[in-house]
Amino acid sequence: MTWEHLVCANCSGPVSEGRCSVCRASRQRLDRERGPQISPTLLAVLAGIVIVAALLLQRFAG
Repeated sequence: MTWEHLVCANCSGPVSEGRCSVCRASRQRLDRERGPQISPTLLAVLAGIVIVAALLLQRFAG
C-alpha cells in the first residue's frame, strides 16, 4: 500500500489530495520520510553508462 491510498481520519478524504491541514501535514511528513526517488529511466541510463564504461576499460586495458 502506498501513501496515496491513505484516508484522512479528520476529513475522510484521500491524504494525497491534502483537503485539510491534517492531510497536508501528513503528506509533508511522509514525503520527508520517503526521501528523493530515482526514476526507472534514470536508473537504466546509469546502468547503461556503467556497462559501456566497463566494456571500454576491458577493451583498452588488455
